[in-house]
Amino acid sequence: MTPTTEPARGNDRATYREVLAEPRFRLLFSTRAVAITADALRITTFSVLVFSATGSTLLSALAFGIGFIPQLFGSLLLGSLADRLPPRALITGGYALTCAAALLLALVRMPIAASLGVVALVALATPVFHGASSRLVAQSLEGDAYVLGRSLNNIAGAGAQLFGLALGGAVVAALGPRRALAVSAVLYLGCALAIRIRLPQLQPGDFGGVPGSAGGDSGAVRASLQGAGLLLRGRTVRRLMLAQWLPVAFVAGAEGLIVAYAGERHFAPGWYAVLMGCLPVGMLVGDLLVGRLLRPRARERLVVPLVALAGLPLIGFAAEPGVGVSSCLLLLSGLGYAYGLGLQRPFLDALPPDGQGQAFGLLGSGSMTLQGVGPVCLGSVAAGMGTGGAIALAGGAVALTAGWILTWHLPTSPVPVRSRPVRRLQHLKSNSDGSGRCREW
Repeated sequence: MTPTTEPARGNDRATYREVLAEPRFRLLFSTRAVAITADALRITTFSVLVFSATGSTLLSALAFGIGFIPQLFGSLLLGSLADRLPPRALITGGYALTCAAALLLALVRMPIAASLGVVALVALATPVFHGASSRLVAQSLEGDAYVLGRSLNNIAGAGAQLFGLALGGAVVAALGPRRALAVSAVLYLGCALAIRIRLPQLQPGDFGGVPGSAGGDSGAVRASLQGAGLLLRGRTVRRLMLAQWLPVAFVAGAEGLIVAYAGERHFAPGWYAVLMGCLPVGMLVGDLLVGRLLRPRARERLVVPLVALAGLPLIGFAAEPGVGVSSCLLLLSGLGYAYGLGLQRPFLDALPPDGQGQAFGLLGSGSMTLQGVGPVCLGSVAAGMGTGGAIALAGGAVALTAGWILTWHLPTSPVPVRSRPVRRLQHLKSNSDGSGRCREW
């Protein structure tokens, strides 16, 4: 398969219009946006359902996070399947599985433990479906078009989460939690049908991989563990994953304290929702500006300043500011999230050709897991030093991460463009250390 999008070479800047002109990406992008809306609707509704049934804040919080934490284990145990199986079957199966789980929760009155188990099982398989989709995007878009494709996914993800949260509140109020879960199931079903009908049937060798190469004839679990070990032992891939995990985890921990901070400061009712909305709004604006206005080299040079921007405003919460200043600080922190765009090309270039699906699955699942752990850890810290101090501590940790990235000497030279999957494989082999992995920076 030859990607249909004309590659953006070297430091040339692509456009969002060029990215959306690629039909395969457009299909994956639109279905993922709908699925994120369904995710937000399902997660919040399930949390409401558990709280109304038990009255337990702990179980309600567990219901909210149970879909995130198991994903890392799923990536470690099953992640190689993203490179071994046809992408259409995997992605369609993923949406169908989440549809079935939402429908089961909506129609069957199960014990709370069983309901949590259903959501956890789906979370175990999620990295496989997401890894296959991300790999297909990477093979469909070239050069800077790939970076802008990631930017569009970030923008759509933030917008879909906001819309899903609002939709969840409206649907639960109008129909009740169980019927709201049924609505999310319908959205998942629509995504599954769209992928099954419109995405061509591709084999692993048709989208840049080598059939059977991800683990050979070994079992999926063994191949997944071996593949994850190879990825994490490589210093370059490990560094780039940590750089994309840690700032997001620390900021997510701070975000988890916003409600408590608003309560401690006696803000008027409803202001906590405004504060929580400032981060995603900043993310939307930052991704749009950095993705649309800056050239690839400029984005890569600005990785460290943008990471620092994500953390330094949060340190201002040590002074326990009021609503206006707090909103501005959170908005500025959200702008810094655009740092990830400067890491996309180096990360893709560092991956082995037959392990991209597993790498993308591991990247996403690790991020989701740490975003679930971050609020728990900072919540424990806040019990001793107050929410303002804990948020400031998270900001300081992000700033330290920026200093760590600064020591890498992140390269900004143009990335060689691959016009065909075979040339990509040859390029990686010529830059390997003899073990199939790219040389370290």
